[in-house]
Parts: sequence; structure tokens; C-alpha cells
Amino acid sequence: MANDFDLEALVHLEQTFYDTGHADGFAHGRIHGLIEGRALGREKGFEMWEELGFYEGFALTWKAIYAKQGNDDQRAVHHTKHLLELISQFPQVNPSGAVHAGTNEELDISKLLRQIRSRYKALCASLGVRPTLRSKDTADVGDEEGLPHPARQVWKLEDDAKRPTMQGLSF
Repeated sequence: MANDFDLEALVHLEQTFYDTGHADGFAHGRIHGLIEGRALGREKGFEMWEELGFYEGFALTWKAIYAKQGNDDQRAVHHTKHLLELISQFPQVNPSGAVHAGTNEELDISKLLRQIRSRYKALCASLGVRPTLRSKDTADVGDEEGLPHPARQVWKLEDDAKRPTMQGLSF
């Protein structure tokens, strides 16, 4: 009988299959992870820019109102100016690995976004305006534009004759 069969190769057969499967799965997961990561990055980036665009439009509107009226409320003007400065510092390209404005420290986007939100709240407080920070997706009651519906009544309170009664129900 020929010595074609190597018994030593069978000793590590399970580990060989495991290693091959792991390598294939890792390569497959890396490709799909990059694709999903890019899609998630685009989605979250759009959400951040949508929020920042709202804040910038809000600040520019109030800046124009105060300029047209000649109003000299220093707190509101100060908060508007600083809010617009913070928004202008927000990166418009992917800053991964890049340093911020020539300094040696990396840009912390979440910290900058928290500062922008805080400055927006301070501006709203100085204007006497209620801040709207909820997104359209988190609104559980509202129409397509995210505006709340008026209170809905099941029955009119003044019309007792049309209310359903329990008489016709049998259990």
C-alpha cells in the first residue's frame, strides 16, 4: 500500500479549517464594514449639517432683525456672533487624522457640536425664544413637517347624544 495518506495532517485539520474560515470571513466583513461605515457616516454627517444649518439660519435671521431694528441688546448680539463663529469652525471635509487649524491637537467634533448647541440655547434664552432641539424622527406626534397636530378629540364633549353606550355590547 502506498504512503499517500499523511496521518500528521489530520491532527490540525479542524484548526486549519477554522483559520481558513476566519480569514475569509474577516476579509468579507472588512469590505462590508467599509460600505456600511461610509453609508452611516454620510447619514450622520447629513443630520449634523441639517442641525447646523438650522442654527446658522436662526442666528443670521436674528442678526438681520437686530440690525434692521437698530436694537442694541448686547447679550443677543454677543451670542449670535459667537454661535456663527463656532459654526464656521465646523469642518466641511472629513477631518480624520487631520489637525485643526494648524495646531497639534485633533478636532473634537462632538465637543464642538456640544458647544454650538449650548451657544444656541444661550441665544434663545437671551432672545426669549423657546429652543427647538428635537429632530423630526424623535417626534412621536406630528405631520410630515414635524409640526404637532392639534389635540384630537374622540367625541365632542358638548354632544352627549352621539356617544357610544355600553348597552349594545355583550361579552
